[in-house]
Amino acid sequence: MAVDITQFKPAHPYLVCVDSDGCAMDSMTIKHVECFGPCMVKAYGLEEKRDEVLDIWNRINLYSMTRGINRFLGLVTTLDILTEKGMWQGDYAALKHWAQHSDELSENSLKRQIDQEDAADLKLALSWSQDTNRSISALSREKNRPFAGTRESLIKAAKSADVVVVSSANRQAVMEEWEYFGLLDTVSVVMTQEQGSKASCIGRMLEYGYDPENVLMVGDAPGDFAAAAKNSVRCYPILAGHEVQSWKDFADMILDEFIKGRYDDKAVEQWKQKFEDNLS
Repeated sequence: MAVDITQFKPAHPYLVCVDSDGCAMDSMTIKHVECFGPCMVKAYGLEEKRDEVLDIWNRINLYSMTRGINRFLGLVTTLDILTEKGMWQGDYAALKHWAQHSDELSENSLKRQIDQEDAADLKLALSWSQDTNRSISALSREKNRPFAGTRESLIKAAKSADVVVVSSANRQAVMEEWEYFGLLDTVSVVMTQEQGSKASCIGRMLEYGYDPENVLMVGDAPGDFAAAAKNSVRCYPILAGHEVQSWKDFADMILDEFIKGRYDDKAVEQWKQKFEDNLS
């Protein structure tokens, strides 16, 4: 069972960090298509432009090199495009400033900002985020299943490495989904947006004494590679549309290469190129 990071003690010299939505869980697409995008259309009064807005939202969050972006950065990016296209004329200056400068892009952080700055656009973003959470909670559990092979891969990894969830998603949703499908007992710690960015979460884990060369980030988005690079650790991609094969490759090949020190910078670059080619 996953423990709070304050109670964590390393059991292995190796660390595997795993993203949740779109990586371990087949939940990223459904959440954006049925929850994030539609809730934004409703919150920002964009019903008349619904199809185009949803296309922009999905392109930013699912089908481009910004895949996996934090929800609030995704919101700001979408509003930027809508403003440039003349499709929306609202004020979101306070939200944009907070999203660009806050160390923690979560609802709790946004609430603290609202306490300091009583701005309507901050409150609207919070309302949208909370409405999205309710929409996600209402989804059928069967729409948020782990990818085939994920659990088996994590169990195998946990035999030789400490396994930690590093996600930019909402903690409550991650905990509920991982517990429901019996994944929590495969990991030592769950770190989400409430603990900061993925890069800061990996950095915090490194404080436990891991050699960066013994740390692997498994993710499905460019931000996972960026977070790994910022901490000088390795990264292995779960390819969108090929997730089951990616997990099979991880269990059958990559994990062993990583533990034996053969998953080096050259290998990372080769997989990164496959990742970028697949996403583009």
